[in-house]
Formats: sequence, C-alpha cells, structure tokens
Amino acid sequence: MPGGLVAVLFPGQLQVPTAQCISGWQPPSASEALSLKKVPGRKPTRTESSKRQEFAWADPEPSPPSQRQHHKAMLRTSLRIPRQVLGAGLRVAACPGASRHLHHVPSLTHSYPDGVPNLLSAGGFNIAWTDYMTLMTEKLNALTVGTELEDKSTKTIALMTAREPSQAPIFNYASMAHNNHFFFEGFSPTGTPMPDTLRSELEANFSSIETLRREFIITASAMFGPGFVWLVRTNATNEFRILTTYLAGSPYSGAHWRAQPTDMNTRGNEGSAKSYFANQAAAASARGPAANLPPGGIDVSPVLCLNTWEHVWLLDWGVGAGGAGGKMAYAESWWELIDWEKVAEKAGVLRPKLKTADRAPAAADRA
Repeated sequence: MPGGLVAVLFPGQLQVPTAQCISGWQPPSASEALSLKKVPGRKPTRTESSKRQEFAWADPEPSPPSQRQHHKAMLRTSLRIPRQVLGAGLRVAACPGASRHLHHVPSLTHSYPDGVPNLLSAGGFNIAWTDYMTLMTEKLNALTVGTELEDKSTKTIALMTAREPSQAPIFNYASMAHNNHFFFEGFSPTGTPMPDTLRSELEANFSSIETLRREFIITASAMFGPGFVWLVRTNATNEFRILTTYLAGSPYSGAHWRAQPTDMNTRGNEGSAKSYFANQAAAASARGPAANLPPGGIDVSPVLCLNTWEHVWLLDWGVGAGGAGGKMAYAESWWELIDWEKVAEKAGVLRPKLKTADRAPAAADRA
C-alpha cells in the first residue's frame, strides 16, 4: 500500500489502512483532529452531517516540504478503527507478520472438474467447495494473523476457541472450514463398497444398513436450519451413533460447551452444584480424557458427515416443493456416493492401505 501503510483486519470490521505499525504512531481522535486548526497556515472548515464529520482543509499559501509532510502524516480516514479484541490467553505476534496468509483451501482426494456426479453440478460444486472454502480461509487468516493461532489446523483452532465466547467468530470460520472439508472427503465420484467388518458393526448398532440409511436421511431432512449430520463412534464403548450439529457446531467433545464467566443458576463452583463439581474433580484421574467433558457429554470420534447448509444443495436440488428434489433427495443421492473404505479407516475397523514406492528393476529383471 502507498506510504508504507499496513492493512490490518479486525474481527467484524472493514479493511482500512492504518499506520499503527509505523514508528508507534497512533491516529488522532476526533477531538485531536479539531486541534489541527491551530497549525500555522491552515484554516479548518468543518462540515457536519448526521453520519460523519469530514474536515476539508483550505491551504491559503504553499507550505515548506517538511511542513507538508507533517500535515500528510496527521491526515486520517473518516472511519474509526476500533481496538483489536482478543480472547484470554491469545498471544499477538509482531506487526510485520500481518501480511502472512497461512490458511489455504486444501486439496481434495478426488478431482471434480465437472462437479460431483449425481450430486452437485459444476456450479454447485464451485459454490459449495471452491468459493465457500476460499471465503472461510480468507476470514480465518484475517482473524488469526499475527496470533498464536495463525499456524494451527482448523480443528485445533476450533477446539482452542470453542469455549471462549469472545472468540466465537474465529471458532465459526475454523469449524466451518473443518466440517466442510470433512464432508467433501467422505464421498467419491462413484462411491466404494462397504467393508464386511464395518457392515457387521453398523448392523449391530442400527439393526440394518437400511435402518441407518433411513435414519441418516430423515434426520437431515428434519433439521430446521443449516448444520451437519454426523456418524460418530463413541471412544469409551466403540458404539456408532448419529449426531447433529447446527450452524458451525463441532462434533468433538472439546467443543461441546463454553465456560461462561458466571453461571446464574449455580454461581459457578461455589453454588448449589458445588458437590457435583467436587465429584467431577475427584474422578478426573479415573476418567482420563473424559474429565474435560461437559455434564452428560460423551467423547466421540466422527467418521462420516453430511452438510445440510442450503448453499450446498439448493442450487441443484431446489427447495423440494411438491415433493420434487429438495434436501431429502440430495441426501439420498449423497448416500450412494459414500466412500465406505475411508469411513472404515476413520472408525478404526479397517487398516489403511499401505503406501508403495516405485523401485528400479533388479539386475535379474533387466537381464
């Protein structure tokens, strides 16, 4: 940017130039701007309006170069730049790192130049994946630049910010980027057969694969609002269950609840729930990772995900008026493309395929 200005983005604000990183200079306030009328050779003219105040300067005579540079440095934009609000424990790096963009749109396992067959057209895929993920990473970069979160994965950022109400914007963009990537990695152009080991375990939990399919599709169709439908596996009992999260909600137990400053029902750990919190702390060592769970929560690992946000399916499937198309038809078509081998790998019931390396032919082969 001209003049060595650095563009800094703050949560929920416009991108405007600021010189705060230049020799510690701070832009003047409105009251300080009024004092500029005392500068020799400058006659201020103030125009008032209902929305903003602008200062038009009349220069009666040329000023020396040094004085002109002084006046140029004192000019400021008409937009007020609020202070950056960071959550507790979020460290800020130096200003020179403000131009880095460490988060980017990840590459998918499969390529979809013409869209996802029988699911998303080329235009639908471009909106649901390319454009949307570009937006999520741009927002995430803007909110985390110069902080300790800028080089963390989207899952890690979501877990680190989920319980901080002041970090809700960062959590939303990070969790949405992670969830959407999880969704697109869960299917393939043609789908894959379900491994027998996974089939037997799913049938033990849902009685049949058809029951699981119906439950998944009906749950997605019944969601009144955007979100995700997950197939998860409980880490304690290895059972499969269906879980729904709305908006940018995360399926991970570390993001299930937020620690508010004051619980008006129990007044924290000194109120009517004091005995409960004491029992939780006493049993923490026995529970291991479950010690960080919210009351009644369970620790799960997601293995499959269906995105029910309208921007994913509305373009190609419509709203479903008259029983034609809609979210249910979209979910039914998605089911036929599930990569069940990848689901089995995430569930831990199928060993990942071993990678092979090309080798030069042996001497006997070359003879």
